[in-house]
Amino acid sequence: MFPSPRPKPRFNFDSSVIFLILSNLITIIIAITQKWDFGVILWIYWFQSITIEFFHFLRILNLKNFTTQNVRVNNIPLKATNSAKIFVAFFFLFHYGIFHFAYMIFLFFKGGSLVANLGYITGITAMFFANHLYSFLKNFKQDTEKKQNIGKVMFFPYARIIPMHFTILFGFLFFASQIGLIFFLLLKTIADVIMHNKEHSLT
Repeated sequence: MFPSPRPKPRFNFDSSVIFLILSNLITIIIAITQKWDFGVILWIYWFQSITIEFFHFLRILNLKNFTTQNVRVNNIPLKATNSAKIFVAFFFLFHYGIFHFAYMIFLFFKGGSLVANLGYITGITAMFFANHLYSFLKNFKQDTEKKQNIGKVMFFPYARIIPMHFTILFGFLFFASQIGLIFFLLLKTIADVIMHNKEHSLT
């Protein structure tokens, strides 16, 4: 008798996904109407990434049922203890923060004016914060109680650094026009939705 095939993960189009899409669409509309340069957009998504870091840090700290399989510190296997969980959470906070500190320095010299667009940047950042707060609270029970590998949980947000890294390297060359900017924002929205679903379906 053959075992039943595992069901494929289903795309979860819930209220937190809708909120995320709306947040990105509002950003696109304001970016077009205000004729923002690409640097301003990067500032907004830099702040969004910091927001993701904050809530993911809380998520790791609140894990209740986790494994440490293949997770090592100084080549020593990490045991699934509460102190290990705290160590991983703060290691993530520090390491992820180092990447964003480097991006912040780059944006200060290369990005659009932070001060001139501070009102819009603050408002949209608050909107993304509200979105991630809602998602964190809505998925809290599922995200913290299902059995997960803490190493995989820790490294998932780094998937958001990779597109940002290439964007910073090549974005000013390929997305300088309004059409290029809109294209980038649409791609970023799609990536946000996909990664949101993957994050909340980790097993």
